[in-house]
Amino acid sequence: MARDEQGQTRTGHGADEAPDQALARSLASRLNWLRAGVLGANDGIVSTAGLVVGVAGATPERTPVLVAGLAGLLAGALSMAGGEYVSVNSQADSEQAAVDRKRRELAEHPRDQRHRLADHFENKGLSPDLADEVSGELTENDAVRAHAETDLGVDPDERTNPWHAAWSSMVAFTLGALLPLLAIVLPPLDWRLPVTVVAVAAALALTGAISATLGRAPRRRAVVRNVGVGLLTMTVTFVVGSLVGRVV
Repeated sequence: MARDEQGQTRTGHGADEAPDQALARSLASRLNWLRAGVLGANDGIVSTAGLVVGVAGATPERTPVLVAGLAGLLAGALSMAGGEYVSVNSQADSEQAAVDRKRRELAEHPRDQRHRLADHFENKGLSPDLADEVSGELTENDAVRAHAETDLGVDPDERTNPWHAAWSSMVAFTLGALLPLLAIVLPPLDWRLPVTVVAVAAALALTGAISATLGRAPRRRAVVRNVGVGLLTMTVTFVVGSLVGRVV
């Protein structure tokens, strides 16, 4: 009787945990997307800032800076989008091939695959009898899913959309790149470099803090590192641009 009550309690607890686990996976997925967006915006800020500051060091004219900034923005955004699209598609193809291979193995050697699944749970700490029981129930319920998650670390129903990844990367990079471009084009000539440096440093401090917060890392170190990389990039490109401008 006590065993039945305990079994009922465990069953009810598992039923309560399922929505929580789904919510946790959804939240983790959203955090990963947000972190990727922040990093994409960060790349747009640094690369475009380095480009426009370098051109500004070579010439005081506004048009070359604007053209170079727009070209860098478009090239970077399209490159990010294309890279994400290809990367996500390649990963999806690899995962699908692995799942198909596992499906064939289950059809050809079902007993060996069940024993392999039982060994997995036994290595996790379950007793041999319980591991065999769990393996049997999971195999009867959805063998492909059970083996895909335990052997491959893949959820057959959760796949990243390559178009979503491409568009999000392109938008994030574009938004980040617009900041240094507008900061160096809109102000008067004497103010464009100081305004750009301050705007870029502030933006990089923000993206560094957000990225560290999402990753639960020390924010001060992330901010200093992020801003330092941006300032170093602008310094190097400005010096190179000034030297090229004098020679040309």
